[in-house]
Amino acid sequence: MAQQLAMVIDATKCIDCKGCVAACKVANNVPEGQWRNWIKQDEGTPTPGVLPTAKTRFQPGACMHCENPTCVDACPTGATYKDKETGAVIINDALCIGCGNCIPACPYNARFRNAVKRKADKCNYCPERRAHGLLPACVDTCPTKARVFGDINDPESEAGRLFRKNKAKLVQVAAKTDTKPNMYYIGDPGLQDWAGEAVIPASMIAMKESAPFIKGIVGLSGLGVLAMLSRQLFVSSDENKENDDA
Repeated sequence: MAQQLAMVIDATKCIDCKGCVAACKVANNVPEGQWRNWIKQDEGTPTPGVLPTAKTRFQPGACMHCENPTCVDACPTGATYKDKETGAVIINDALCIGCGNCIPACPYNARFRNAVKRKADKCNYCPERRAHGLLPACVDTCPTKARVFGDINDPESEAGRLFRKNKAKLVQVAAKTDTKPNMYYIGDPGLQDWAGEAVIPASMIAMKESAPFIKGIVGLSGLGVLAMLSRQLFVSSDENKENDDA
């Protein structure tokens, strides 16, 4: 079975220290005023004249590395893709043209145009750190270990064990566009209705719908070129033969 890297988060352990947010920013050189991850706060709905009794809840979040990522559908160059080996949603900087199509296509608002690189940016699970056997910066720095990262398809991994043990009561933040996010919460993460709807540019929809037709035209054009080339070769061959006979 292929890997599916994911976050399993115990929301009850988050104390809103923002250590994960700061660590991510430093580890990934995120420009000032921009962030790859966040912590949402929910103090419940206040009742006029009644003292609040509900405990404030904190919800760590970032790119959900969705099973059905709409950001992939919005990318015209293939720069954004879902990695077949890890299940993570990746941005290839070399292919990204900074068009911004993918930004409104994410219902979780997890993407932004990096102010320095001028390309799409988001959480990528810190591949440079993982290559050296380290956890993503946000996970490594969490003092209460609220964030657990790993392959949820591996029953021997910490994330996999937590996923299976709590599977019946795990919570996901559902967006209006069902992308099947790979971020799971144990306990009450508070707000669950904040995610929006994926907006994919009409031009991309039209491009994808017309792709089979375009491929057909290109194929016919290619056959036409081959036919013309073959004819030219045969004509040249016949002319050379006539000259030899003369």
